[in-house]
Amino acid sequence: MNLYDPFVPQLIQIVGQACTWLDKAQALAEQKKFDVNVLLGARLAPDQYPLVRQFQAISDGAKFTAARLAGVTPPVFEDNEKTVEEVRARLDKTIAWLKTLEPAQFEGAEARTIVLPFAPGKGLKGLDFLVKMALPNFYFHATTAYAILRHNGVDVGKLDFIGNLPFFEV
Repeated sequence: MNLYDPFVPQLIQIVGQACTWLDKAQALAEQKKFDVNVLLGARLAPDQYPLVRQFQAISDGAKFTAARLAGVTPPVFEDNEKTVEEVRARLDKTIAWLKTLEPAQFEGAEARTIVLPFAPGKGLKGLDFLVKMALPNFYFHATTAYAILRHNGVDVGKLDFIGNLPFFEV
């Protein structure tokens, strides 16, 4: 089993969909005549990350997970985005980097030991890391970003989250 196929294209798709959520946020801001960047400080609860940090976490989750499984060093992006355009640029850089990865880099990744900075002296097998931690964490932040935008009136729906599906005639 090569973890590239079920994982990396999915990350690229969801990070790309996050860009479309920003497009819809921009459209709402233009229609309602407000600065779209105010949304970056929005949050669902006082103790939760604001929208800008949710998008940074989407980017980080995608690149750090892929890098750990591929056995490579991810690019470093400073967490200094202050505008929707800067967030979009970060997401675009994340997608561009993910597209540089090759399936061969993920051979044996399911059995690779993944060491995480917050758990010194402990490790997870690659498949456990992906399925039990990395993907749930990635989708948590993607869902939260989506929910913050939806809560603030951005016209996003389920297909805006999922994206295009590769339907075929049966």
